[in-house]
Amino acid sequence: MGRPEVALVKLPYLAPPLLLLVGAAVDVFAPRPHYGLPLLACTPLVAGTVYSFRASALFALLACGVAGAVAQYAGREKSAQATDVLVVLVIGLVGLWIKWFADRQRRDLALALTVAEAAQRAVLPAPPPAVGAIAVADRYVAAQVGAAIGGDLYALQETPFGIRALIGDVRGKGLRAVSAVSVAVGAFREAAEHAPSLHGLADRLDRALDREGARRQATLDDIEGFVTALLVQIPPSGETVTVLNRGHPPPYLVSEGKVSCLEPANPELPLSTGLGPAHGAPVEETFAFAEHDSLVLVTDGVTEARNERGVFFDVVGALSELGRRKPDELADGVVQAVTRWTGGQRQDDMAVLVLTRTPGQPEA
Repeated sequence: MGRPEVALVKLPYLAPPLLLLVGAAVDVFAPRPHYGLPLLACTPLVAGTVYSFRASALFALLACGVAGAVAQYAGREKSAQATDVLVVLVIGLVGLWIKWFADRQRRDLALALTVAEAAQRAVLPAPPPAVGAIAVADRYVAAQVGAAIGGDLYALQETPFGIRALIGDVRGKGLRAVSAVSVAVGAFREAAEHAPSLHGLADRLDRALDREGARRQATLDDIEGFVTALLVQIPPSGETVTVLNRGHPPPYLVSEGKVSCLEPANPELPLSTGLGPAHGAPVEETFAFAEHDSLVLVTDGVTEARNERGVFFDVVGALSELGRRKPDELADGVVQAVTRWTGGQRQDDMAVLVLTRTPGQPEA
């Protein structure tokens, strides 16, 4: 037996020919003439919603032909036959014009969305699937429908100090935050190659964001206020991972099926607050990173996602259910779990970055 959802999808495509047949039958067998004419006139309008322009034009011609044939079969006067055909023709032409206009608007919209997505992705390019012996997966779901990115950001690159990664969140969401995202990502790309420590890298990001705010002569609210950031460094040996947290949700370490939330020992303020670190020099924390271990970086679109009862999403529980997986599977699993938890509601921008140490990592 066929699947019922497939039949429902095909049903609209059957509507135009059914309208032709039913309209002709009603016009022939109805006690008074012209009862089926509205159905015939609707045929090209309905065809325009499901078929191509050429197919819609064909149905318009068929409707005119059927209207004329039925009127002639019923023995109506020539003037009545011409009127029936003219009515169907005029409505058919109107339907074809609507179809042409809608198709042009759809093409223009598709082109605009393609250009916009390309521009946004130029600001936040996707990381490579692997850097050295670190497999990488990323997922991004913007809160604003139609946008490719919003206020969340991430970047990853290989440097003389090892692999460095950034994940962050500009206060606010949507396209207003994209300019701050571009500043943070651009500053990371340049500074990651030269800053000898994650502390120095965070300082450079802080100064870059402050300079941008001063250049625009804007208030904190105008530049979205601040940026939470999590900086990660994996040395060439790959045996450890060092984390510096500036007010961002902590990362999660998946090791041998166990999930650990790497909460910072000394929570620090976000970047671009104008106050600097809360406790002087931020503390860089180092953790063991064995083969097959995965570090999962997320934004608050994941950690603060709520269900209909207002309960927060359990990241540790979701990752524990997923267990040891490939990076793509972990990233997809987190996004799917959040989507199920929120009932499909886009409550905030959501970014996930997964770094997995693959076998064969060279020793130091």
